[in-house]
Amino acid sequence: MNSRVYYDNVKYRINRSKETLEMLKKVIVGEMKEPGDLSFIITDDKELIKINREFLKHDYFTDVIAFAENDGGKVSGEIYISIDTVRRNARNYKVSLTEELFRVMVHGVLHLCGYKDGTEEGKKRMRILEDWWIEKWKMELWNSDMI
Repeated sequence: MNSRVYYDNVKYRINRSKETLEMLKKVIVGEMKEPGDLSFIITDDKELIKINREFLKHDYFTDVIAFAENDGGKVSGEIYISIDTVRRNARNYKVSLTEELFRVMVHGVLHLCGYKDGTEEGKKRMRILEDWWIEKWKMELWNSDMI
């Protein structure tokens, strides 16, 4: 698996990106799938709404858009994230920017694994999985700080 984070004209940088990408690989493996190549593109509202309009025909801001490129059974794709929307959501939900960013990264990976959130049931299922992985991520980061 080759995972990369790209920054599209934003100043924000992910702290501990290597560990974060390793945890996202565990999300895929936890879904009984094989990790492939993943690209996370951190951008802004302006760019993400252009993508949303062009490819999904939606005219609204969103935090994450995932494009699957699954090949040979491997989970691969591009995940575009608006750091602007993630920042607003972090304030609204009273969580850290780091935690909210990890949540949307997991959300994008779950989409690549086949999860849909077009129904209330789908949204609920994805939220449960996001919460579970966030707690696991927090524990692993905490434990690694103790070494």
